[in-house]
Amino acid sequence: MAIQIYRPTTPGRRKTSVNKSDVTKKEPERSLLIIKKKNSGRNNQGKITVFHQGGGAKRYVRIVDFKRDKYDVPAKVLAFEYDPGRGANIALVEYEDKEKRYLLSPEGLKIGDTVISSLGKVPVKLGNRMTLANIPVGEMIHDIELNPGTGGKMVRGAGMGAMLLALEGKYAQIKLPSSEIRLIPMDCSATIGVVGNSEHGLVRIGLAGRNRHKGIRPTVRGKAKNPIDHPHGGGEGHNPIGLKAPKTPWGKPALGVKTRRKKNKSNKLILQRRKK
Repeated sequence: MAIQIYRPTTPGRRKTSVNKSDVTKKEPERSLLIIKKKNSGRNNQGKITVFHQGGGAKRYVRIVDFKRDKYDVPAKVLAFEYDPGRGANIALVEYEDKEKRYLLSPEGLKIGDTVISSLGKVPVKLGNRMTLANIPVGEMIHDIELNPGTGGKMVRGAGMGAMLLALEGKYAQIKLPSSEIRLIPMDCSATIGVVGNSEHGLVRIGLAGRNRHKGIRPTVRGKAKNPIDHPHGGGEGHNPIGLKAPKTPWGKPALGVKTRRKKNKSNKLILQRRKK
């Protein structure tokens, strides 16, 4: 895995780099694909509800197995593939009954390795999945469930890993990549290791066209718009926004304002909030 910087043969190439990660198979497994429908940020009425979306290359969604509910059956790693829907790479594994599935690829996993998922105790090995109660304290984990059997919800991004700090009572204490310490039921499952492709965030886009291929449209500043289009708009030349605090186009406070509900049920499960 390495970041390749292009030679500055053109102005656009001067700031461009790509991630030459450990992808061993270019064509995806057809049985594990579904088409990704485009909505360009519009709802069922055709109104734009999410700005800056539209266009982009045609994509297929890879069906990644976050539940790992084929218990106590070893699976062999066949290949590593690129997934356009996430920063991390995915691993194609084959079970003993010849069924193939996609898994998130941990850092250090190799072709030919075997991984296993279980509700009981299995070897603490890279890529193996088990309940938090069976994982040693201090181990790095990823793809963590919030409720038993629902599949991994947290710590799934490229290069991400959480640390299991303690096992007390019904809950496990986990330090997330954001530095937040959270309680999670011990019968939830997690995968051993850190998610691979850690250099994904170091890529320099370089060209606006690369973002357009991703389906990201240009962002216009609010103060550059007309007053009817944005609360920050209007005025002659370069004016300040003219407000005590920034607002969204719909009048809600923006930029640095906490959006988490104060009476959220899961507040009691957060031991320590993330550090700013």
